[in-house]
Amino acid sequence: MAIDIAAAATSPGLVDGPPLRARGWLKSLDDALGWLVEVPAALLVLAEIGVLLSGVVSRYVFHEPLIWTDELAGILFLWLAMLGAVVAFRRAEHMRMTALVAMAGPRTRAFLETLALVAGLVFVSLVLHPAYEFASEEVFVQTPALELNNAWRAAALPIGFGLMLVIALIRLLETADWKITLAALATGAALAGGLVALQPVLAGLGNINLLLFFVLGVGALVFAGVPIAFAFGLSTFAYITLTTDAPSMVVVGRMDEGMSHLILLAVPLFVFLGLLIEMTGMAKAMVGFLASLLGHVRGGLHYVLVGAMYLVSGISGSKAADMAAIAPVLFPEMKARGAKEGDLVALLAATGAQTETIPPSIVLITIGSVTGVSITALFTGGLMPGLVLAVTLCALVWWRYRHEDLGHVARPSKSVIGRAFLVALPALALPFVIRFAVVEGIATATEVSTIGIVYAALAGLLIYRCFAWARLYPMLVTTAALSGAILLIIGAATGMAWALTQSGFSQTLAVAMKSLPGGSLGFLLVSAVAFIILGSVLEGIPAVVLFGPLLFPIARAVGVHEVHYAMVVILAMGVGLFAPPFGVGYYAACAISRIHPDAGMRPIVGYMLALLVGLLAIILVPWFSIGFL
Repeated sequence: MAIDIAAAATSPGLVDGPPLRARGWLKSLDDALGWLVEVPAALLVLAEIGVLLSGVVSRYVFHEPLIWTDELAGILFLWLAMLGAVVAFRRAEHMRMTALVAMAGPRTRAFLETLALVAGLVFVSLVLHPAYEFASEEVFVQTPALELNNAWRAAALPIGFGLMLVIALIRLLETADWKITLAALATGAALAGGLVALQPVLAGLGNINLLLFFVLGVGALVFAGVPIAFAFGLSTFAYITLTTDAPSMVVVGRMDEGMSHLILLAVPLFVFLGLLIEMTGMAKAMVGFLASLLGHVRGGLHYVLVGAMYLVSGISGSKAADMAAIAPVLFPEMKARGAKEGDLVALLAATGAQTETIPPSIVLITIGSVTGVSITALFTGGLMPGLVLAVTLCALVWWRYRHEDLGHVARPSKSVIGRAFLVALPALALPFVIRFAVVEGIATATEVSTIGIVYAALAGLLIYRCFAWARLYPMLVTTAALSGAILLIIGAATGMAWALTQSGFSQTLAVAMKSLPGGSLGFLLVSAVAFIILGSVLEGIPAVVLFGPLLFPIARAVGVHEVHYAMVVILAMGVGLFAPPFGVGYYAACAISRIHPDAGMRPIVGYMLALLVGLLAIILVPWFSIGFL
C-alpha cells in the first residue's frame, strides 16, 4: 500500500523534519537543486507513459511489436526511481513511523528528527562508493535490443545517492540548533564506531546477528523515526560488511535488482492515474452518483464512502490519492448531517484497509513482482475480499446510524438519479476498461495503466471539461516522489531479504511455520497476526518484500493457495497499517481530512473489529479469494 506521508505532514500530531532556519545562499542552492532534479523526474514520468503506450499501440493496432520498448522503459525506470527518491528526500517525504517521535517533547523531537537526517546521510555516504563500483562493472554489459552500454542505466544509482548526500548536507547546515546537530552527528559516529570496534565479536555470534541487526537494529531505527528505506539499508549494510565476507557492492546490487522489476513500472503510472481521476472530476462524478442512490437512507453517506473507496480503488493504485479524491467531496455534507469528525476519519481509514486488495493495488503488483504469483490472478482474486470487508463495515454503519434523523433530507427523483448515472458513466466504466484490456491481452498489467491515463485525460478534456493544466507538473513531480520513496523501500527490503536468505533464516522459518499446530489454518492465523504487526510498524510494501519470498513457498507447502494467501496477507497488513497508534495510514487519513488524530481513536476501534471479522471470513472461506480464478 502506498501512503503519501508528505500529505500527513500538515496534520496535528505529526512531524515533518528538524527545525530549520533560512539562509540565503543555502536556500538558493536548495531551490536550484530542486529544479535540477524535479524537472527531469517529471519528464521521466511522461517518457515512461509514452514508451509503454507506444508499445501497446504498435503491437495491438499495427501488429508490429517494438522490441526495444521494455528495454528503454527499464533504463528510464531506474533513473525515475532514483531521482524520485531524491525528490522525496528533499521534501522529507520518505515513509517512516513518527508515532513515538510525535509524542516526544520539543527538544527530544528535534533531536530525533535531526538523527533521522543523519541516518540518511550515513547511509548514502556508505553506499555511494559501492554504487560507483557497481556502475563501473556494468560498463562491460551491453543491452540486447538497443545495444547500449548498461552503465547508462546503472549510473542512476551513484548519481542519485550523490544528490541525496548533497541534500542531507544542506539540511544539516540549515538546522536551527547547532547543539542538536552536533549531538545527532556524535550519536551517529559513536554508534558506527562502536559497531566497527565490535566486529571481531560480531563475527563469532553466528545467527544471533540476525536478531541484533534486523530486529533490534531495524526496530530502534524505525521507532526513532528514521525513514524505513534507510533503516533497512543501514542494518543490511552493517550486517553484510561486519559479519560476512561479502563485498559491500552486494547491497547495491540487491537494491538494483529489487527496483528493476519491470512489473513495478505500474507503480508510478497508477499513482499518476489516481491523481488524474481526482483532477478531472471523475472521482467526484462517481461519488455524486452513489450519493444520489443512498444519500437519503440512514447512514447513507457512510455507505457512499465505503462504496466510493471501492470504486476509486479500482482505478488508482494509491490509497492517498483515493482518500484525497473522496473525503473533500463527502465530508462537508456528512458533517452538516451531524456526523462526528472522529467517526468520519475512522471510517475513511477503515476503508483504506478494506480496499487494499482492489486492483490495481500497488501491493498486489509488488507481491506479483517478488513472489512470481500471476498479476492477472491477483487482480481477479482481489475483488471479492474487498467486498466482504465492505459488508462487515456497512453492517457496523447500519448499527451505529440506525436511529439517524433524516427528516430534513429529500429523496432524489428517478430523473435526478438517472442524470447522475449518465454523468458518472464514463468514470464508472474506467475500472472495466482496465480489466478488459488485461484479460483480452491488449496490454500487460504494466502497460494497462497507460490506457487508463489516456482514457482519463480524454474524459477530463472532452466529457467533464475539467483539466487543470497548471496542476499537471506538480502531479508529475508528486508521482515521481511517491514512486521513488516506494521503490527505494523495495530496493532496501530486497537487500535485507537476500541477507536473511543467505543466512539460512528462510530454512529455519520454513521448519517453524510448517510445524505450527492446526495445519494450514494455523499457518494462516499466525501469518495474519504477524502481518498486522508488521503493517503497523513497517508499512505494507517493505513487509511484503521482506517476507513474501520467504512465506509464499511455505504457504504452498502446507496447502494454501497462493492467491488466497496473498489476500490474507494484504488485508492483515492493511489492518495494521490503518490502526492507531502506530499505523501510519491512519495519520495520513487524518491529514487528508484535516481532523486531529485523537478524534478518531475511539470510533476506529469498532471499525477495526469489523475488519477483523471480515478478515477471519476470508481466512476460513478460500472461495472468496479463488472462486473466480
